[in-house]
Amino acid sequence: MKTKTTLLAAVFLSTVAFAQEKNIQTQMYYYTKKIDSIIISEKSNMNIELDKLDEDLKGNKVAVTEEKLKRRKEIAEKYKQIINEKIENEKSELESATQELVKNTVLNPEGKYRLSFEPYSGKIQFNGKRVMLPKDYLHSIKLSMSFVGANLTTKDEAFRFYSKNSEIRNTVYNAVSFALRYENQLGNYTSPVFYRAGIGLRTDYLTPKYGKVFSQDDKNLFVQDFTRGTIKRTSLNNTYITVPLELKWVLNPKYMEHENIKYIDNRQTQFYIVAGLYGGVRATSVIYNKYSTEYSKRVVERETVNNGLNNFLVGGKFGIGYGGVGLYIQKDFTPTFNNDALLTSKYGLQIGLELLSVNF
Repeated sequence: MKTKTTLLAAVFLSTVAFAQEKNIQTQMYYYTKKIDSIIISEKSNMNIELDKLDEDLKGNKVAVTEEKLKRRKEIAEKYKQIINEKIENEKSELESATQELVKNTVLNPEGKYRLSFEPYSGKIQFNGKRVMLPKDYLHSIKLSMSFVGANLTTKDEAFRFYSKNSEIRNTVYNAVSFALRYENQLGNYTSPVFYRAGIGLRTDYLTPKYGKVFSQDDKNLFVQDFTRGTIKRTSLNNTYITVPLELKWVLNPKYMEHENIKYIDNRQTQFYIVAGLYGGVRATSVIYNKYSTEYSKRVVERETVNNGLNNFLVGGKFGIGYGGVGLYIQKDFTPTFNNDALLTSKYGLQIGLELLSVNF
């Protein structure tokens, strides 16, 4: 669904940009054709009148020659005035088209639409409009991807990372998160505060400590030793659909002026802090086991989890970032596991690294 939404957005923006550019080109084309038509038509009329003058004033006398030169100059001046007056009448169309071209050249010199990447900040920018004013950069749609280290904590030790008492293995990366967010400025054009709202997808791959697996019976979810072979890979995969609501504060704002109005220049790479809340609903939960036996080197099992998990979560987020790269901490205020889970650590705690951010 996210892929389809992003594709439709890209197609729509590209279509708008193409239509806008096509309209400017059409205006310039018809204006040029009109000017050419005026010049050709009046030049033809002038030549006819000059030919008639030559026919009327035949002879080699000096007086006749001087009269011919005088009349030819008068005719040329007359048609020059006619052409200038007719072009003046078309001037409004030229001004309209010229203003659009100036905007294109000054504000967006790199083209109709483009995809740019800043390797040091990790920011990818997709411009789907030909003409963007400074205020247009103050709101955007962003697609981000984060690699996350997910932990489980107890209620009493809410921020204890990599606790030895946790039933899951302490790993640096065991979750991934995607978010499609709308971002807009909060306040006037120079305000460094922005708000974000959107929809996301988060998957936690919780792996028990070595030699153990997640299991369930009719009532409970628990962790136990694996006795049916040699375990090669195991995890409890929880996927959530999330709704993030965030505030972003730019720490190094830069400014620009356009038409005597001062704007924060949102095209610049920025340091920022971000804080917010998120809510989520559990979409799927699956126990995954991959192991080997004396009869088979590869046995894969997938089992849907029916007990021990809460269907909803609410949490908070705080982070810092530079351009498209961000580091943040997320804390689930509600427990991942309910009372049917025979675990000591039930609350989610994540450290996330946002490495990819695409702006539309």
